[in-house]
Amino acid sequence: MRFADELKSAVTPRAALLVIGVLALQLLFIASYVGALHNPKPKDVSFGVVAPGAAAQQTADRLKKLPGEPLDPRVVENEGVARHKIMNRDIDGALIVDPRGTTDTLLVASGGGTALSRTLVELTAKVEGAEKRSVKTVDVAPASKQDFNGLSSFYLVVGWCVGGYLCASILAISAGSRAANVPRAVIRLGTMALFSIVGGLGGAIIIGPILGALPGSIMGLWGLGALLTFGVGALTLALQSLTGIVGIGLAVLLVVIAGNPSAGGAFPLPMLPPFWEAIGPWLPPGAGTWVARSIAYFEGNAVTGPLLVLAAWAVLGVAVTIALSARRGSRSSSGSIDLTASGFGKGAA
Repeated sequence: MRFADELKSAVTPRAALLVIGVLALQLLFIASYVGALHNPKPKDVSFGVVAPGAAAQQTADRLKKLPGEPLDPRVVENEGVARHKIMNRDIDGALIVDPRGTTDTLLVASGGGTALSRTLVELTAKVEGAEKRSVKTVDVAPASKQDFNGLSSFYLVVGWCVGGYLCASILAISAGSRAANVPRAVIRLGTMALFSIVGGLGGAIIIGPILGALPGSIMGLWGLGALLTFGVGALTLALQSLTGIVGIGLAVLLVVIAGNPSAGGAFPLPMLPPFWEAIGPWLPPGAGTWVARSIAYFEGNAVTGPLLVLAAWAVLGVAVTIALSARRGSRSSSGSIDLTASGFGKGAA
C-alpha cells in the first residue's frame, strides 16, 4: 500500500506528459535523420555549361533531360565566369567543353561538400562516356586535407548550437525556466552573450590553429560562432519563457531534429529531399554551416542572407524573452499592490 502511494505521488500527470514528450522527440530524431539522409540524390544542382555557339545550349538541354533531373544547367559565358560563379556560390560546378578535342573539363568545389562534388564527377563521367568523350576534374575550392568529407564546418556549427541551448537550459534549471522580470531577463541574456563570445572564439581556435581542420579567417569564424551560439541560446530562453521547461524540448526539436539533418552537413542541400532542402537555410544549423564553409573555402562570399537569418533568430529570441519578462514583472507588481490595498500586507508589516 505504501509503495502504491509513493508511486502515485511520483508519477504525476506533468511527469507523464514530460516522459511522453521525450519519447516523441526520440522518435522524431530517428525519423528526421534517417528520413533526410538515408537515400541522398542530387536534384536540380546548379550547374554551368561553357561551350562555343549553339553547342552550349544543346549541352545544357541534354544535361537537363537526364533521368531524375539531377542538374539545373545554365549556359555560362566562359571558364573565368564559371569559376567566379562557383566561388560566389551561385553554381556548384561547371562543364567546360573543348571543341578542339575529346577531353572536357569539370569544375567542382569540394569545400562546399565533398559528397556533392563526387556526385558531379560520377554523373559527368557517365554523360561524357556516352558521347565518347572524357573529362578531367579541377577543384577550384578544395576542401582541406584535414577536413574529411567536408564535415568539419558542420560539426563546428553543431558544437556551437549545442553550447547555445545547453547554456540557456542550465540557466533555466538553476534559476527557474522563466525570468521573473526584465532585469533578470537581461542578466540571463548578458550571460548568454558572454558565453557566446568565449565559445565562439574557442571553437574558431580549435578548428583552425589547433586542429588545422578549416582554413579561413579566425575572426570571421569567431564572429559566426558568437552570433550562432547567442541566437540559439536566445531562442531557447524565449521558448522557455513561453512554455517553461518544455521550451528545452522545443529548442531540441527546432535546432537538432529539424535543423541538423537539413543543414547540408553530411550531404549538401541539393542532395536532400525537398522538405529538408527547403527548411535548411532558414534554421540556425543550416545558415551557420553555409557561412562557415563560405568563410573557409569561398573567400567569405554569399554570407549576407544566412547571417541575416541568424541575426533574426537572435533578435526574435531577445524580443520574446524581454517582452514576456516585462509582462510577468508588471503582473507581479500589480499583484503586490492589490494585496497591500486590501489589507493582507498589514499584518506582515
